[in-house]
Amino acid sequence: MLCQFCQKRIATVHFTQVVNGNKVEMYLCEQCAKEKGQFSFGSPFGFNDFFPAIMELNQGPSYSAVKSNVQVCEKCGMSYEEFQRVGKLGCSNCYTLFGELLKPLLKRLHGNTQHSGKVPENVSRNINTSKEIEALQELLNKAVQREEYEKAAEIRDKIRALERDKGK
Repeated sequence: MLCQFCQKRIATVHFTQVVNGNKVEMYLCEQCAKEKGQFSFGSPFGFNDFFPAIMELNQGPSYSAVKSNVQVCEKCGMSYEEFQRVGKLGCSNCYTLFGELLKPLLKRLHGNTQHSGKVPENVSRNINTSKEIEALQELLNKAVQREEYEKAAEIRDKIRALERDKGK
């Protein structure tokens, strides 16, 4: 991503400012950030600790620039900085290596860090029906053990109806 100020160099500094609930994000090159005089940091600047730092900022206008050691995936050679540029991880090992750095980003983007997935509607109905049949079978067994045969017959009929509907 190019610097939003000079449009010439690669942006290596990202800051977020929240004023009255409005969030403003800026991506600047190191030189423009120094010229603006709002940042003081040493070189080299990396993003490995940037997202965890930005997620902890919850006060008015705040700026953050942090140093970090660059971690590189031993399988695909991708760094976290490269992930920030490209927006895709290189391999499954990257999820393990950069896991702690990804959690705040995933939480912010998706609202959770655990994948809940989606199920097609027709499959979802079959799963729900199967669970309902299992629960009814347990009730049927309990009714038979208690010798409540009329109740057991009703439950049996419900199970048969569900199995017929499931087969359609």
